[in-house]
Amino acid sequence: MDMRAYQLEALKTDQVPRPAQAADADSSLVVPLLGLAGETGELLTEYKKRLRDGEAHRMFKDRVSEELGDLLWYIANVASKFDLDLNAIAESNLKKVRDRWGEGRVAAAVDFDAGYPDAERFPRRFEMEFTEVMVEGRVKMRLLKDGKPVGNELTDNAYDPDDGYRFHDVFHCAYAAVLGWSPVIRKLHGRKRKSNATVDEVEDGARAAAIEEGLSAMVFEYARLHNFLDGVAALDYSLLRTVKEVTSQLEVSKCGLGSWEKAILQGFEVWRELKRHSGGRVLVDLNAQRISYQGEPSKTIHG
Repeated sequence: MDMRAYQLEALKTDQVPRPAQAADADSSLVVPLLGLAGETGELLTEYKKRLRDGEAHRMFKDRVSEELGDLLWYIANVASKFDLDLNAIAESNLKKVRDRWGEGRVAAAVDFDAGYPDAERFPRRFEMEFTEVMVEGRVKMRLLKDGKPVGNELTDNAYDPDDGYRFHDVFHCAYAAVLGWSPVIRKLHGRKRKSNATVDEVEDGARAAAIEEGLSAMVFEYARLHNFLDGVAALDYSLLRTVKEVTSQLEVSKCGLGSWEKAILQGFEVWRELKRHSGGRVLVDLNAQRISYQGEPSKTIHG
């Protein structure tokens, strides 16, 4: 049966229909919402009986089917009372789960550089070195490309004297590798797409870079509360949804949740090595959509 057709048929059996006056709508909404909670409890009760009685609970599948049907009725009823289409809900949900767990997890990187001159395109493979330097008695991180410093020397900018945020440029490297996107790395490499003034301003400009920096800080705080993602194989959906919402007006919105998850997990995998070894060399491979730790850095030097 078509889900929209089911929704309309289910509504005909509603015993607490939506009143004409919006101010009186509470009762018509609270009943199906409580019904969802109650039927979920009934479903769990049937499973409890199955655990207790095993094969002796011969009606288990029939009871589960019945409880799922009741849940579906209440879902349809709630959707109707919020003026939502059950078909649209189902399609949106499938899109979300495919994006997260289906093809979104193995999607090829979007080529945001297509059609631009070579001098404005990301190099497909490059190495960055993260090296600690001592400056006036303070440890700072210096980022090197082709042996030459790029960007600013960084501290952790934190009360914690060693929280490791000074290595956060590795997250930008991960975004470049997996997503093919990073306004920060693009600027460091001198690869802004100046041949298109609008793209240069919107996609490669200060606002996009600020959004990327903000995301890095937000994800770092999430990771800090989750053992810096050591042993973590999947991220909370709420985090990934926020990332997608914050970047919804940028070209990287074409990248799915699975790609973002891959970039974040890889970034922290390498970040943990950088922190453990006080720096190191990192290979960024856009073709393989991967970054990897290549070895320890040069010895700490005085700047």
